[in-house]
Amino acid sequence: MTATTEHESEEYSGLRGFAARWLFTTNHKDIGTLYLLWSLLMFFVGGAMAMLIRAELFQPGMQVVDPYFYNQMITMHALVMIFGAVMPAFVGLANWMVPLMIGAPDMALPRMNNWSFWLLPFASLMLLSTVFLPGGGPSGGWTLYPPLSLQMGDAFPFLIFSIHILGISSIMGAINVIATVLNMRAPGMSLMRMPLFVWTWLITAYLLIAVMPVLAGGITMLLTDQYFGTTFFSAAGGGDPVLFQHIFWFFGHPEVYIMILPAFGILSEIIPTFARKPLFGYSSMVYATASIAFLSFIVWAHHMFTAGMPLAGELFFMYATMLIAVPTGVKVFNWVATMWRGAMTFETPMLFAVGNVILFTIGGFSGVMLAIAPADFQYHDTYFVVAHFHYVLVSGAVFSIIAAVYYWLPKWTGHMYNESVGKTHFWLSVIFLNVLFFPQHFLGLAGMNRRIPDYAVQFADWNMVSSLGGFGFGVSQLLFLYVIIRCMRGGKRAEARAWEGAKGLEWEVPSPAPHHTFDTPPRIETAGH
Repeated sequence: MTATTEHESEEYSGLRGFAARWLFTTNHKDIGTLYLLWSLLMFFVGGAMAMLIRAELFQPGMQVVDPYFYNQMITMHALVMIFGAVMPAFVGLANWMVPLMIGAPDMALPRMNNWSFWLLPFASLMLLSTVFLPGGGPSGGWTLYPPLSLQMGDAFPFLIFSIHILGISSIMGAINVIATVLNMRAPGMSLMRMPLFVWTWLITAYLLIAVMPVLAGGITMLLTDQYFGTTFFSAAGGGDPVLFQHIFWFFGHPEVYIMILPAFGILSEIIPTFARKPLFGYSSMVYATASIAFLSFIVWAHHMFTAGMPLAGELFFMYATMLIAVPTGVKVFNWVATMWRGAMTFETPMLFAVGNVILFTIGGFSGVMLAIAPADFQYHDTYFVVAHFHYVLVSGAVFSIIAAVYYWLPKWTGHMYNESVGKTHFWLSVIFLNVLFFPQHFLGLAGMNRRIPDYAVQFADWNMVSSLGGFGFGVSQLLFLYVIIRCMRGGKRAEARAWEGAKGLEWEVPSPAPHHTFDTPPRIETAGH
């Protein structure tokens, strides 16, 4: 055999080994890594779309993109961030951590696990391809309300099909989590001894299975209205356009909690570690999570106060929405109580966790404002709503994913990340996030509508501030990419206990917190004792 053929043979076997490792893998850690890397890619794709949106809104007048393309970017940014970035990232974290946390050798259904991942890039690329199809891409907003969503041209069936496949992927991931948690816990790992991250994902999995088919039904009805002559949502044929809003938001509101409950679980792992105390109120956290999940099903019409509903309906949805603040408040109280008089240190994961608690609470307060039906008539469809849900989803969901990556990266890669770069990433992110989204509260209260490519000149100053914050936030995420690449390529070896001196680490089985009084400060072990 010549040297060339030998080299080619080595290359072929290396390629075959790579394919066997990553294409056909059934290992939960490899699949978790694939999910996380894909979600990181989609995070930057969706972020680039957001940069285009903020560039267009930098000043009044049309200067960067035309209005139709702007509307496409609004729609695609939301769909890519939700279905391509945030949800896959949480599924990736579940794949990596749930079996380790409950003492299982792998996920219960490893081949289905592989399939559920590989549907994701296929569906995501199909979703992105709609921008390039004749007639233009999706431009009906991420909510796909008819009749706007029915005017997309050739992109429409591709969009519907891609969302169907993304939903199938999510449902399979959820089934896998439920089967794993209920059937594969180590001996002695009762439900009420599971780490909070496992609990939040178990509850999230049930939410996913309950609501994704509802979205599938709604968008299939849109499809048949467009191509098969049905009139579910056409008033001309006896249908009701508002019916789609009910179907969509019955999915859409639990979907928000699908993106935030695993974040609560991550915070409940990180905060006790760096406070060096058990989580305060373990069982109340479990019950609060279940309460939030239940209540999320009976508040959907608070998105529809201006669509016209009976006064009794407005009152019911207003009070039910405010009720969600109670279990959410229990969680925030428990995190603060966990930190109270703890021996806290502020490594990067803890910074992102504390930033998450504070900024998510701001989003919660504006949510209570939006829950007040008479006030919502003023806020609805303005930038106040945009500010609210971005405070919830960026500082709530995205910050928690970043915190989780910093927290578990040393265990995943065996290498320690650069702490000073991580802290710089945090401070730039938290400053620019507030510069980006806080002025949008003022714009909304002043009456600036969302989803518009141009605006009146009185909104110019705060839009410029908001856009500068957006560009700064986008650029600062490159530090996160740098940290991940450096960790994957090598660097300082991580210790066996990455967060040295922390009690209740992620690798130990955290049992429910013992009875604790705060009469005496916690005893801190020092070296040599």
